[in-house]
Amino acid sequence: MNALIIFSLLLALMLTGMPISISLGLTVMAFIVTMTQVPIESVALKLFTGIEKWEIMAVPFFILAGNFLTHGGVARRMINFATSMVGHFHGGLALASILACSMFALVCGSSVATVVAIGSIVLPAMVAHGYPMRFGAGVIITAGSLGILMLPSIPKVIYAISTNTSIGALFVAGLLPGITLALMLAAVTWYIARKNNYPRLARAGWGERFQAFRKSFWGLLLVVIIVGGIWSGAFTATEAAAMAAVYSFFVAIFVYKDLRLKDVPKVLRDSANMSAMLLYIITNAVLFSFVLTNENLPHQLADWLLSMNLGQHGFLFVVNLVLLGAGNFMDPSSIILIMAPIFFPAAMQLGVNPVHFGILIDVNMEVGLCHPPVGLNLYVASGISKLGITELTKAVMPWLITMIVFLVIVTYWPWLTLVLPQMMGML
Repeated sequence: MNALIIFSLLLALMLTGMPISISLGLTVMAFIVTMTQVPIESVALKLFTGIEKWEIMAVPFFILAGNFLTHGGVARRMINFATSMVGHFHGGLALASILACSMFALVCGSSVATVVAIGSIVLPAMVAHGYPMRFGAGVIITAGSLGILMLPSIPKVIYAISTNTSIGALFVAGLLPGITLALMLAAVTWYIARKNNYPRLARAGWGERFQAFRKSFWGLLLVVIIVGGIWSGAFTATEAAAMAAVYSFFVAIFVYKDLRLKDVPKVLRDSANMSAMLLYIITNAVLFSFVLTNENLPHQLADWLLSMNLGQHGFLFVVNLVLLGAGNFMDPSSIILIMAPIFFPAAMQLGVNPVHFGILIDVNMEVGLCHPPVGLNLYVASGISKLGITELTKAVMPWLITMIVFLVIVTYWPWLTLVLPQMMGML
């Protein structure tokens, strides 16, 4: 009954159009004041201690690194390198955008930043070469979602904080699934482009490819710094985020020189605004989790799920349905902070690996970013392409269906997720 009251109140507040963070906070306050003996002082204490975690520092640092990379010319050089490698295939520019999104995702950790950085450059170029805008937007919306699946990822950090899972293992675990999804999206793109005889670019020579790689080298080197540093034990995942921010600043200002020192305060302000928004959501979600734990609701809900005798496969199927449904009206950070503590105890009792479970949730978040009504990638692409949300929803369907198929593969083939962390001794 308590679970029903809490979630009904939360849903009712969200349906009024109230921001998720405020809905969480008001739900907690109303429940504590009217239905528990918890001292109101505990709310103030939790507001402070909820974000007093070392791992949370990774969030603002990765946001800062992503903003430096977005404004610092890294994306443009990656696009040039990708175009030189795959531009001669059918739909070459579209394939290059997927490859560029994959490379940018390796160093960024934000889906929206990936769509903005790659899409704002590639979409006008695709239209200029004769591609339909709808086709290009469909590619960018879904390929941009790789930003939260590949190495660094803000949703992975939030999941790790919620469940005490290794951030480093989660980072590495997303690499092979990310490559697999990129290949699947590329296959669909190539098929559609070949079927409609979309333009191809002239094949680039190896000298031209080497020059493009050389120019994008400094951006790609960040991948080696993050993975190598975590694997070697030189620094933790949180320290890797700080290193990524410092390195991105250095590359943008002193190597590529596409960002001037006088522009740095604006990048810092934008990063601070986004960080504050996320941290406010995290703080209120920690309060919400505190109430659930105080009422022992996660374990009660876990026992209820286990009593249904769904088995591991049936349980994961239900989790996917709930997360995909939640993606219709909530952002990824809120979904993870609310749902992960609820499903995690049952997943552990059923023998699901916590890293595998984290990547499964991450892929669900990817899908949620690409469909209405709150898919952020759709709105970002709409701003770039000037197409309506309804039109973009139709345009994205072939790739969105591919992502659903990929979700099934990730859900029921844990080897894909766990093999790299196991090989690197992280599990």
